[in-house]
Amino acid sequence: MAEKLLDVGGLSKAAAWAAVREQVQAVLEGLDDEVAAMATVASIVHHAFGYLWTGFYRVVEQDRLLRVGPYQGTLGCMEIQFGRGVCGTAAKERRTLVVKDVHAFPGHITCDGRSRSEIVAPVFDEKGALKAVFDIDSDRVAAFDDEDRHGIEALLTLLR
Repeated sequence: MAEKLLDVGGLSKAAAWAAVREQVQAVLEGLDDEVAAMATVASIVHHAFGYLWTGFYRVVEQDRLLRVGPYQGTLGCMEIQFGRGVCGTAAKERRTLVVKDVHAFPGHITCDGRSRSEIVAPVFDEKGALKAVFDIDSDRVAAFDDEDRHGIEALLTLLR
């Protein structure tokens, strides 16, 4: 099935995230492949909003290590330790982090020097265990806010 790229231009953030969630839900219906689902989410979000980098860091060693993929954008950091950078901190604390200026975040890991703001949300399985974090980078300062956080968290419930 060929899907049309979603255009959220002109929509409020809340409406844009609702439209993204609706498209992801429709595309993933009946799919039982975690990697394909993550790749689909990364692609739809990346193209709908035009972010710099959009993707997942998967838990490969519980409470210790994240590994990149699937994602859209330039080359990402291959591995990130729990507690390091925005992604590692979100994984360790198991909560969404909205970073308005990455240069002000202690220990920020620079994978792409154009990144100016970031949002990272945890992805949990059906039993509540952390299986990944979803990372979005923007080349604009303060690109993300609570509306994005709510939209992303609602979207990620589809990956349980």
